Amino acid sequence: MPDHETLPDLPEATSLAKRRTRLSPVWIIPIIAALLGGWIVVQKILAEGPTIEISFSSAEGLEAGKTTVKYNGVDVGTVESLKVAADRQRINARVQMAPETRDWLLEDTSFWVVRPRIAGGSITGLGTLLSGSYVGMAIGKSDSQARSFTARDVPPVVAGGTPGRFFRLKAATLGSLDYGTPIYFRRIQVGQVASYSLDQDGRELTVRIFVNAPYDQFVKPETRFWQASGLDFSLSANGLNVQTESLASLLIGGLAFDTPDLNVQSEAAAAETSFELFADQAVAMKAPERGATQYVLYFDESVRGLSAGAPVTLLGLPIGEVVSVRLDAGDRKKLQVRARVLVAAYPQRFLDVLADPQELTGGKVLTPALRKSIIEQLVARGLRAQLRTGNLLTGQLYVALDYASNPASARIDWLSEPPVFPVMKGGLTDIEAKLTSILGKLERLPIDAIGSELKQSLAALGATLKNVDTLVKRWDGELTPELSATLVEARRSLAAAEGAFAAAGKTMAPGSTTLEDLRATLTEVKRAAQSMRGLTDYLERHPEALIRGKSEEGQ
Repeated sequence: MPDHETLPDLPEATSLAKRRTRLSPVWIIPIIAALLGGWIVVQKILAEGPTIEISFSSAEGLEAGKTTVKYNGVDVGTVESLKVAADRQRINARVQMAPETRDWLLEDTSFWVVRPRIAGGSITGLGTLLSGSYVGMAIGKSDSQARSFTARDVPPVVAGGTPGRFFRLKAATLGSLDYGTPIYFRRIQVGQVASYSLDQDGRELTVRIFVNAPYDQFVKPETRFWQASGLDFSLSANGLNVQTESLASLLIGGLAFDTPDLNVQSEAAAAETSFELFADQAVAMKAPERGATQYVLYFDESVRGLSAGAPVTLLGLPIGEVVSVRLDAGDRKKLQVRARVLVAAYPQRFLDVLADPQELTGGKVLTPALRKSIIEQLVARGLRAQLRTGNLLTGQLYVALDYASNPASARIDWLSEPPVFPVMKGGLTDIEAKLTSILGKLERLPIDAIGSELKQSLAALGATLKNVDTLVKRWDGELTPELSATLVEARRSLAAAEGAFAAAGKTMAPGSTTLEDLRATLTEVKRAAQSMRGLTDYLERHPEALIRGKSEEGQ
């Protein structure tokens, strides 16, 4: 091989570093263990469910770690801890809920403590006497979730999902109502009172009630609600009438409702519709009055027993009612205090009691002018207002429009507002006034003067008889037989008159037995009148004495 021949370039040898993997097989086991641990933690968290906080007014019956939360009898949570709130007014409970309750915890979900409770005639929570108290739960309907809740002081009366509707009643007083108080329709229990609260202005109460289906369809916009507590009895000419919804309502109270005219095809009232709660059925079912005309009655007698709502009758048939009873001083200079009674007369009631209204109105519409003309004619014929006793047991009075016997001329004062209607004294008051007038006239009789004058007349008559007797003796034998017979007859007549006057003189003479008897009789009549007046006053104050007799205190 020649020396100048070069060898081809050979690649140079280089050292290559060995490539290592980023994850060593040694870390596989710890990573798998970590993943398993995380999965276990997640599963544990998902298995435990959410944790919530419930605020209670009292922790009575609650115990951390033991008290459970139940929904329809199924355990869905446990109270883990109890602590006093920062304001020291309430107790905060930390509750661990079950996983399935995650979607149940809404803003209007409610909780309460279940204990033995008596309300509305029913007893609930008797099972807790052995198992202990627990927290009840009702799922709400809100779209927003929550984790903090305030427990109810009382459990809900109506369970969630119960078919029916809630309504609201406005009442002046609560009466005997309570949670769970029954509600009746035609004496069938159809619902109960759910809750009640005092309005912010403090003037009325709002009672929330629930009427079960299908009875809720009978609650119409025209429906009337009333208190059905206790007994409703009335004493009339037909006897004693007693009404009550049920024995339960007699003991624990209740509500009832009805619609005045069910034939009216109206839709059922919407949920949460507000109604007025009346005191009794008679007031609730009374037809609404329209076009009432008010009058003022002035009485110079006692109106004790007359109150607002008392009936106003025309010849015994109701046509109105008393609106108010007040006192009126009248003329300030005379200062004549008298009773002022404001009454309301309803034209429709007046027409309802007429057998033939067309005959009175002449087929015309009863306009205010025609009504005024009819009333003026009735007053001109003697129609007056009078106080009468409606019930001797209670002493209640009412206003009666009736015709007076020999009435004095009177007219309605249309210039006053309201018009003033003429009145006459009540029957008992009129009798007392007449007795007092008779006694006054008898006391004013000059009995002593009449006796003295009679005595003088008897003395003059005696002298006259003596003169006649002297003339008869003087002219005896000279007079004609006819004249003599006439004188004898005159003498006999005068003697008889003298005897009569003498007897009358003895009778009317001061100190005589007859005069004393007459005075004693007048005194007894006066005492009888006073006793009658005292008896009337006592019966007005104690009408029950007609049945039970006079009390020991009264005796």
